[in-house]
Parts: sequence; C-alpha cells; structure tokens
Amino acid sequence: MSPGPEFSVVVPCYNEAPNLQPLLEAFSAAGRRWTGEDLELILVDNGSSDGTNAELARLLPLYPFARSVRVEVNKGYGFGILSGLSAACGEYIGWTHGDLQFDPGAIAEAAGLIADAGGGNIFVKGLRRGRPFSDRFFTAGMSLFETLLMGTPLRDINGQPTLFHRSLLEAWNAPPHDFSLDLYAYAAAAKAGFKIVRFDVVNSERARGASSWNRGLWSRLRLALRTIVSSVRIRTGRGPR
Repeated sequence: MSPGPEFSVVVPCYNEAPNLQPLLEAFSAAGRRWTGEDLELILVDNGSSDGTNAELARLLPLYPFARSVRVEVNKGYGFGILSGLSAACGEYIGWTHGDLQFDPGAIAEAAGLIADAGGGNIFVKGLRRGRPFSDRFFTAGMSLFETLLMGTPLRDINGQPTLFHRSLLEAWNAPPHDFSLDLYAYAAAAKAGFKIVRFDVVNSERARGASSWNRGLWSRLRLALRTIVSSVRIRTGRGPR
C-alpha cells in the first residue's frame, strides 16, 4: 500500500448533527493519548435530513484528521459503513458509532492491542460493560442463536469499536447493508482464522439526539426479527437485500 494512516475508523452518522462537534472533540482528545499511531476518521453522512452535511462542512476544517463521505439516500447502517470503508486508506480499518455511547478513547486502546499482538491478521472488538440486565439478557440470547447458526463462537456481536486488518475484506462477498454487518464481519474474521481479541468498553447512555431504532421493547423485538432474517441470508450466502 502507499504511505497513509495506519488506522482508518468509519463513523456512520444518521441525523447526528448535535453529536458531531462533541464527537470530533472526543476523538481529538483521544488522539493526543496515542503514541505514534496515525488516525484517519471518516464520518459518513448516511442520508441525514437534520443538517448533518452542513455541520460537517463547518467543523471538518478544524479537525485535519477527519474527512467525510456523503450517502445521499439512507440505505442502512451497514451500507453507510461500507461506503466509508471503500474510502479508507489505513492498514487497519473498522468502525464505531456516532452517538458517543462508546468512548473514542477505546479506538486508541484497540490500536494498542493490535500493536501488542504484533499486528497481522487480527480482529479487535469491544465487549460492552455496565449495561442493564435486560440488555445483557437480550444480547446473550442473540449471541447463542448466532453461535449455533454460524457454527463459530460469537458474543456481544454489536460491541464497539471494531478494528481489523484490511485483508479481511478479501473474504467478504456481498456483505449486508443493515445492522447485521457487525455479525458478518465478526463471523468472517473467525472463519478466516483471524486472531479475535475482545476488550472491555463502557456502554454509556446517549446524551444527545435520538436513536434511529432503539425506542423500547417493541423496536428491539423488530430488530431481533430482522436480524434473524439477515443472519439466515448471511449463513446461506444470499447477500444483502
């Protein structure tokens, strides 16, 4: 590869305008704690309608480590991430969420774990702590289902951040465009023989804006049903819908 950042982190942003400046400030502070790693932050305006694009245009000149990718029409969480990954230049690539429920400092920790392991084919993913019992119970049930379906041990599939060597993309074939991209990437890494490293992260409450999907029990059940359908499509190799 040509010289460039060692790490590229994609952040899908769907109607996250109030979070953008705090997010960039948090990444800037986290970057100052690094020891030589070079970060490229790719903020994906994932078809937002709340002024996210204008806010990015205002803020990005102040943060030289960050740039943006625009998706005109929202086609899903996974599609937004894939759009960002296609523009990523780093040797290690991945993503985290834009709602600040995960400390951007966790990216620096994930980068350190990669360095400690000597690099290579490694897949690093956060393991959420401090969550309510109902959330942990729901996650445990989905993890068991996905483990049985995919035939490889999987847990806390949606924990963030996610960071891995870009060679993993070579094993991807028609990745999903929805929330099941996390499952797809995790299972693909396990099956490709990547070293899987999990580390504890605090899952905080959202401070600004509103979740695009998590609005209570029924929204979680709907997401679970959609995830099951997507999981079966992944398992049978039928690709995104």
